[in-house]
Amino acid sequence: MREPLFEHRLELAGYATRALELEGEGPPLVLLHGYADSADTWRLVFERLGREGRAALAVDLPGFGKADDLEKGPMLPQYDRFAAAAVAHAAGERGRPVVLAGNSLGGCIALRAAQRDDLPLDGIVPVAPAGLDMPAWFQIIQRDVVMRALLTTRAPVPSPVVRRSVGEVYKRLVFSRPGEAPGELVAMFTSHHPSTGAVKRLRDLGARLLPELTLEGFELERIEVPVLLVWGDRDRMVSHEGARHVLGAVPEARYVELEGCGHCPQLEEPDRFTELLVDFLEHGVQAKDVA
Repeated sequence: MREPLFEHRLELAGYATRALELEGEGPPLVLLHGYADSADTWRLVFERLGREGRAALAVDLPGFGKADDLEKGPMLPQYDRFAAAAVAHAAGERGRPVVLAGNSLGGCIALRAAQRDDLPLDGIVPVAPAGLDMPAWFQIIQRDVVMRALLTTRAPVPSPVVRRSVGEVYKRLVFSRPGEAPGELVAMFTSHHPSTGAVKRLRDLGARLLPELTLEGFELERIEVPVLLVWGDRDRMVSHEGARHVLGAVPEARYVELEGCGHCPQLEEPDRFTELLVDFLEHGVQAKDVA
């Protein structure tokens, strides 16, 4: 039976946000998106989890999508509090152990959450997590010719032109085969970036976040829950060389590299990625390699 997907408002750690939620069986799954993205990035995975009857929750991180803005000060501690509240919400009154997965910035947040010993976590699935090596994504974005034009223009730019321009950058950076990126996925992403003002706000958030994304921001040796680390072998945004830091600190962690996949396996390889998730939900670190 296919479980219906519910979209609703939710307050977590004092931030109002938009949530996509599936009711279902098994350990609850909490999904966190990356920089500039939104909970919509998980919709293809939700379609497949719904067919499996799995419980899952995805939320817009503060500062992105339709969530409240961040407060002043460091960003990652705010995301730590937000993620802890999302895990507690998914765990419910019974305190069911939760599996926390995240892509890019979301993967960084998942790793940091697993370093804590006060969250009901049954495992984490970091997907191309940012911060393990010096992240290249922000420099790549800033150097892009189209993005530079949007950031420097003083003339009004119609929203369709902004969205089309953002979409071209998004396809080149996120997908291993930009020319094959489905139009509906690109439109879903660009709907949250309709103006030059929105693009400049993203630039400012990225500049604010970048100094916090360092290896020194992690205490990976404190992680004691099962870890499934997933990366696309054609990731242009975050080098999969960063995996060695997790594997060195958490020897029991499993690493799966998806062949022919870019920065967002949940978009480019949703079948393979969802199968990995479901196996991990059922078997933890013993999940089979389906890559």
